[in-house]
Amino acid sequence: MTTLITGADGYLGRRIVAALRGEDLILAVRCADQAELDRKRALLARVTDAPVVPADLRDDDPFAHVDPRSVTRIVHAAAVIRFDVSRDTADRVNASGTARVREFARRCDRLDRLMLLSTLYSAGRRRGEVHETRHDDAGFVNHYEWSKWAAEECLLDAPGLPVTVVRLPTLIAEDGGGEVGQYNAFHHTMRLYHSGLLTLLPGDPATPLSLATAEFTVAGVTALLTAPPGIYQLCPGPVTLGTAIDTAFAVFEQDPGFRRRMLPRPIPCDRASFHDMAQAARRLRGGPLQPALASVAPFAEQLYLPKHFRTDRLRAAWPGYQAQDATAVVEAACADLIERSFHVTAH
Repeated sequence: MTTLITGADGYLGRRIVAALRGEDLILAVRCADQAELDRKRALLARVTDAPVVPADLRDDDPFAHVDPRSVTRIVHAAAVIRFDVSRDTADRVNASGTARVREFARRCDRLDRLMLLSTLYSAGRRRGEVHETRHDDAGFVNHYEWSKWAAEECLLDAPGLPVTVVRLPTLIAEDGGGEVGQYNAFHHTMRLYHSGLLTLLPGDPATPLSLATAEFTVAGVTALLTAPPGIYQLCPGPVTLGTAIDTAFAVFEQDPGFRRRMLPRPIPCDRASFHDMAQAARRLRGGPLQPALASVAPFAEQLYLPKHFRTDRLRAAWPGYQAQDATAVVEAACADLIERSFHVTAH
């Protein structure tokens, strides 16, 4: 059994590689030239001695260096995951790139699993309960959400392929200890609050957030590799937006430097007010407001669209499933941000 992992050098890809260490693997990475390929081979050599091959999903034949006869499983982890990604890049890499993975999969005669790592927010603008079923097009807050929905559709439209779609949460820490291994929108927003650059809270404080650790997510992905094909929502248990912010500020307020600045907790604002403020900030030149709002705006509207992700199929397929205490994970991650990042910035 040989597993091809795309995006093997990415944050989550490397951790999946480590979890599957000892199995036959082929690691596909994007690289601009031989020097970058050599660097990525050296990085992955710390984890495994599996072969590392170049694969750019924007190419007509990204898997020219892979023998399809040897591949029995594909874990498609490669993607552009920025909320502010352009439509063109999201299409070429996430949507059209997945179509190229699908075409390669058709040439793998021994294939027994094609797993796409998607996002819970492929649900787009829908509200309420979100089931582990195929989504229709409910509209999207940003091009990233659209492209991951399009990638799901691309594979779910492929008859005969053993497709598993795993919709992932937002990863904010390595494990329950709170160590932050990679910054994303959550961490950037917390930095804005800690610095006082953002004083409003976009979104409904009752909106559930799906925040998880890499440990939980990798355990779920590897467990689902042997589960029946289908759609699974890897949701660890929600925390509301309001609780997450209160928890973060409770941590910040333990920091003497933060207390000295006497920064208030953010005030919730409605969607129209936030939209007007973001529009005004775009017209400003210079100052901290424009870049601060620019980092939040691409996902802020999602915070006004409460969703409850069902995990019935996940729980049935993953006997070891245990919901995480998301409040505790937020607390630990924010404590790590203060200890390692905020203080470094201050000095």
